[in-house]
Amino acid sequence: MTIHSEHPFDTPDEERDPVRRLRGRIGGTVSLWTAGRGVERAGLTVSSYLVATGDPGRVVGLLHPDSDLLEQLEETGTAVVSLLGLSDQRLADAFAGVMPAPGGPFRLGAWEQTEWGPRPSSSATWAGVRLDASTRHDVGWSVLVEAVLEHVVIGPEDDALVHRRGRYQRPHA
Repeated sequence: MTIHSEHPFDTPDEERDPVRRLRGRIGGTVSLWTAGRGVERAGLTVSSYLVATGDPGRVVGLLHPDSDLLEQLEETGTAVVSLLGLSDQRLADAFAGVMPAPGGPFRLGAWEQTEWGPRPSSSATWAGVRLDASTRHDVGWSVLVEAVLEHVVIGPEDDALVHRRGRYQRPHA
């Protein structure tokens, strides 16, 4: 039996796409974007986003073009952007589609329906946003969307869920 220090089937670094490698090294906090009501709810784990201050403040995100979330966001025009913590890894993986969630990811945990969409009850920091439809652009393999921050709730500061180089990491102070 051989013990490998790395995954034996991983593509060697020198053969990987350098742009994806650069993006992976930047890393970022993990958010969950959700939209819709009832059976029409959709969500997506998003770590490629930024918040711009101003009057009004805005959030810009890169979303998967075939995601149910993008479709629901464009249909309803609103969404909830929740910041995830270290204890939310399972939720993040389920909404990213990398972990099974029997019955769907909305069965994981409790949810509160807001006027912008569903929000995980465990999420203390979140925002209700309204899509600025004129700002939708195809960017690389993603769709860039911009939304106005209409409602912001800031909860206690806790350990943010950080994703970097394909894995979750503890944030550094």
